[in-house]
Amino acid sequence: MKVLVAGIGNTFLSDDGFGVAVIAALRERELPSHVELVDTGIRGMHLAYQLLDGYDVLVLVDAVARGSDPGTLYVLEHDLDAPREAAFDPHGMDPAAVLAQLDGLAVAMGLARPVGRVLVVGCEPASLDEGMGLSPAVAAAVGPAVDTVATLVAQLPEGVRR
Repeated sequence: MKVLVAGIGNTFLSDDGFGVAVIAALRERELPSHVELVDTGIRGMHLAYQLLDGYDVLVLVDAVARGSDPGTLYVLEHDLDAPREAAFDPHGMDPAAVLAQLDGLAVAMGLARPVGRVLVVGCEPASLDEGMGLSPAVAAAVGPAVDTVATLVAQLPEGVRR
C-alpha cells in the first residue's frame, strides 16, 4: 500500500496555512513506512505529477470552510467518479482542479488511475485574510489533526486500490 499525505495551503493567508502546519507537525511523528508526507503548499502542478507515481490513498490536509466554528475538524471522502469541472491553474492549488485533471494526465501518459481513494482532513478556518500565522482556534486544531491523520493512515486497509 502506498499513501501520500499532502498538506495544502498558503502560509501568507492566515488559516489557509493549516495543511502546511499539520505536515510540519507530522514530520515529528513515527508513521508507517508506506506513508509519504509532502508540503504541497500552493503547488498544484507538483502534486498532480507526484500523484502520477500511483498511490492507493491520498490524504489531503487543508482549510475547509463548511460553516462550523473555527477549528472544527472534518474527515471527508472525495468521490473520484463524481462529474468534475474545475479550471486547472498550474501556479495555484485547488485540490478539486488537480483531481479533475489527474485522470486526463494519466490517460495521456498511458497510465491507470493514479489514485485509488482520496480522503480530506479539513479544518474550519477563522480567517483567510492576508497575514502570517494561524488563528488561535485553528492553531489549537493542529495537534488533533495530526492525531486524526496518524489514526487514518494506521487504520487503512490493505488492498484499497482499484
